[in-house]
Amino acid sequence: MRRTLAACAALLAVLGAGCATSGTSGQKQADQNAPATLTYWSTGGDDDTAIFQGAADLYHRSHPRVTIRVQTLTWDDAYAKILAAVTARNGPDIISGGMTWGIQFGRRGGMVDLRKYGIDALKAQAHPAQWKSAVSPDGTIYGVPLDMSTELLYYRTDLLKKAKVAAPPKTWEELTADIGRLKAAGVTRPFSIDWGNLDWIGYFNFLYQAGGSFYTPDCKPALETPQARRALDFWVGLYRTYGAPTANISGENALETGTAMTYAGNWIGNTITASKPRLKGRWAVTTIPAGPTSPTAFIGGRAIGVMSSSKHVAQTVDFIKFLYTDQAIETMAGVAKGRGVPYIPPRPDRLDRVDLTPGERTAIAEAFKTGVAAPGCPGWDESAPEVGKQLQAAILGKTDAGTALQRSAQVMQRNAG
Repeated sequence: MRRTLAACAALLAVLGAGCATSGTSGQKQADQNAPATLTYWSTGGDDDTAIFQGAADLYHRSHPRVTIRVQTLTWDDAYAKILAAVTARNGPDIISGGMTWGIQFGRRGGMVDLRKYGIDALKAQAHPAQWKSAVSPDGTIYGVPLDMSTELLYYRTDLLKKAKVAAPPKTWEELTADIGRLKAAGVTRPFSIDWGNLDWIGYFNFLYQAGGSFYTPDCKPALETPQARRALDFWVGLYRTYGAPTANISGENALETGTAMTYAGNWIGNTITASKPRLKGRWAVTTIPAGPTSPTAFIGGRAIGVMSSSKHVAQTVDFIKFLYTDQAIETMAGVAKGRGVPYIPPRPDRLDRVDLTPGERTAIAEAFKTGVAAPGCPGWDESAPEVGKQLQAAILGKTDAGTALQRSAQVMQRNAG
């Protein structure tokens, strides 16, 4: 994507690297190739850092005067560390984290509006729901999608066969009916939830499948609705009536220890293949069951953006654009495969480059068709932890569903200002 066309042809021949066409002036082009050492704070684990460092090293081959050093921040404390850097106006050049984090940090003056650097050109390649999630309601772009994930239904084929369940459930009604059949067949652990257990992500799927949402289109809290109540009642029922465990059990471990069906993130398939040999030939995957109005599943992933304290904005934005090229995606997918983890790029059309089983690839592609990402409304990231606590209180019987939704809406309203 970004270089002059003449230079690009030469680089392709020598390096095999992606070409960049920024559509900028000669001065801007000079800025992009000016000497710089960029610091990149990557929220996630060491595998994620290795994946993005692979792309950074490839970029360095075609931009030898630009060096990018990727550092790991854990999900537990990344938001607080980045917020502190925003407050101090002294942070790294690049951050990646939650899809909506750029909105929250940008409203505090901590992020660069990437529209000024032609970042809109990436919109056509990104998933529409993710792009909407990362962009501020006023159109400001403080971050763009970096990778993708979604929630799937993983299941034990042998246990469903034991209960004479011919196919995995496709609707809420089939899900609860199959739980009953599994119990009747002696399967003591018919169902669990991994990603989003007792948290807002778990509720997200049911909320949108019931026709609800966290916010209205103009970012007003929307949880005090019949749709939101129907979703919460069903989700709570999966725990209190149908026995889903409240303890956090990873999806792969749940399947290995006899759970018949689990909602989990798409990444567990790699773990099952690599470290659960007892499950070989005994598991499969599909989309999560659809609700009364839609099959919507949560689309997760990270966004990437440039901190306003960076002294190398032109080079940094050019690198972000580079991450959308086929060459960068091939490199990141290759690193991920070598480490036994999935990397799904922000371009849905490149899902074929990801190391997945055919069943996972089919299920993920289907989930992406109707998936929705986190709400890109001001104050959401500050509200999400407390909203999760209120929802959890309803599951644990500490409050009723209506009160949990009312209190959640109050928190969201308070943080919207």
